[in-house]
Amino acid sequence: MPDPVARDAAEEASAMSHPAVAPDASAAYGEHPDQVVDFYAPQSAHATVPLVVVLHGGAWRAPYDRRHVTPFADFLARRGLAVANVEYRRGRDIPQQRGEAGPVAGRWPETFDDVAAALDALPDLVREALPQADPRRIVVTGHSAGGHLALWAAARHVLPAGSPWRLAAPPPLRGVVALAPVADFGVAVELGVCGGAVRQLLGGEAQYEERAAHADPAALLPTGIATAVVQGRTDIVVPQAVAEAYVDAAAKAGETVGWTLLEDVGHFPLIDPAADACAVVAEEIAQLAW
Repeated sequence: MPDPVARDAAEEASAMSHPAVAPDASAAYGEHPDQVVDFYAPQSAHATVPLVVVLHGGAWRAPYDRRHVTPFADFLARRGLAVANVEYRRGRDIPQQRGEAGPVAGRWPETFDDVAAALDALPDLVREALPQADPRRIVVTGHSAGGHLALWAAARHVLPAGSPWRLAAPPPLRGVVALAPVADFGVAVELGVCGGAVRQLLGGEAQYEERAAHADPAALLPTGIATAVVQGRTDIVVPQAVAEAYVDAAAKAGETVGWTLLEDVGHFPLIDPAADACAVVAEEIAQLAW
């Protein structure tokens, strides 16, 4: 049996080996340098096509930006979809507290402010930057931490009353495809996913319980939005149990979530254009988009 750590490292190296792909257009949705969306034009004969919104992963940490998913965005565009690759504010690149090494995960409330603002601005932005995109046919996808944000973006209408991001009605989405998402905070914390990133995202231990009610996808159900989860069985970064707990929570809330579990697939092949798993992801997105 292959060593799981070595296998994960090889899969990550493959996913990150592709050169970054420059966008066809970019637009700002705010004044901060990270408040920007890159657009990829579809290679399609159709006059208008669905729009796929991509939210990148990286444990909500500053060193990981949208560039690493540009090959994935280009892969979707080459399959005939319009793509919006969203950047958002992430954790500050400073040492963690209590002697832990590495950058802090996420910013509260800025990470959530940005995802909400970007999704709200997209219909107007695409009319100017990417007229081939149909803002009435939007699918949101995200990988890892971005998968969490994708699920959260589709659940803003069920946020607690008084939440600054709450919508009065469901967002106008065709659906969500979450890829190895950090979808259940309780299980993710229990398993120590991404070195405690979930608690950092919410500002630490003292604020965790209160803020989780506004941020944990497993607590924001049912949404009424078509949702699919794609997960690799051999994922050791965000293990299968995290997404499976979300799917179970949805079922208990009376909602059916699509569940695609890929054998012999880890965390990174889902966004690696060279991997068969990426084609499966593209098909899941297309099924909802068209």
